[in-house]
Amino acid sequence: MVVRSTVAKQQTVPLTVQANGTVSAITMVEVRPKVQNIVRAVHVKEGQFVKAGQLLFTLDERNDQSNLARSQAELAAAQSDLADAELTLKRNQDLAKQNFVSQAVVDTSRTRVESLRNTIKANQAAAQSSAIVLGDNRITASIDGRLGVINVFPGSLAQPAGTAMVTITQIDPIAVTFSLPERELQNVVGTYPNADAPVTVQLPGQAPVTGRLMFIDNVTDSQTGTIRMKARFDNKERKLWPGGYVNVSMVTRNVPDAVTVPAQAVVTGPVDRFIYVIQQDQTVKDVKVTVLATENGQAVVTGLASGARVVVEGAQNLRPGSKVREVKVPPKSAADTMPADD
Repeated sequence: MVVRSTVAKQQTVPLTVQANGTVSAITMVEVRPKVQNIVRAVHVKEGQFVKAGQLLFTLDERNDQSNLARSQAELAAAQSDLADAELTLKRNQDLAKQNFVSQAVVDTSRTRVESLRNTIKANQAAAQSSAIVLGDNRITASIDGRLGVINVFPGSLAQPAGTAMVTITQIDPIAVTFSLPERELQNVVGTYPNADAPVTVQLPGQAPVTGRLMFIDNVTDSQTGTIRMKARFDNKERKLWPGGYVNVSMVTRNVPDAVTVPAQAVVTGPVDRFIYVIQQDQTVKDVKVTVLATENGQAVVTGLASGARVVVEGAQNLRPGSKVREVKVPPKSAADTMPADD
């Protein structure tokens, strides 16, 4: 029988798992006013990228300006009254030393000073509160991100409850959520104690994008037997978009000193899997193997010695003890620079 063969190799093999993932934003903010008010101006456009602190909306601030002015006026009046009361207290203290007024008059003046000082503290707090409320009429972005649909316009009534004024979605960095079989959890944790395993996603027609594992859920799904994980990706080029589906691959562990053969060398029999091994006398022997994993066309097997010459092509016509000879490899063309494996 004419066959092609290769030699079983021993090497460290990274085992990769595949999964379907969903792109999701790490942070998404719904922008709402603190109090009900009328929108005075919209300073951004739908779909615009904004920076943290950038002005988004301005609300009608006239009533809050009046409240702040009144609080500041009351504070100023209380400060004037305090200055007058302190002068009166000093004057009465001097007169009491000369026995022109009684001690009761001094005590009354001192009580008025303390009362006005407390009044000033209350007025300062009221003025500060009014200033905060006035500042709330300037609504700014809390994170860097991209704006969604703007649901208000100048003249609209913005409310804390109900539909948000706009949403801000963080695009860079971004996350991909996926689930793996629970049996892979111990492999991931054992190989990456800090849970920072490299994760790769494949986009249609584009180069793979690599990120890092950032989250492993604290429970497994008892119905599906999977555990949810999340990886973080830099997304400066905005290749990943929230809500999109991607193919995820992650190396869960490395198998040291693994024996590998081409996957096509493994023959599936009625009961077991086996590989035809070529003996010194050019006859073949079937060797039972267990396939641990298949990576990039290479099968990781147990039960086979490293260095054994195995049949890659032509196994369908063989039986244990069959005599074989190696196929003649045609001469390489000028364009073929890859060495033949025979």
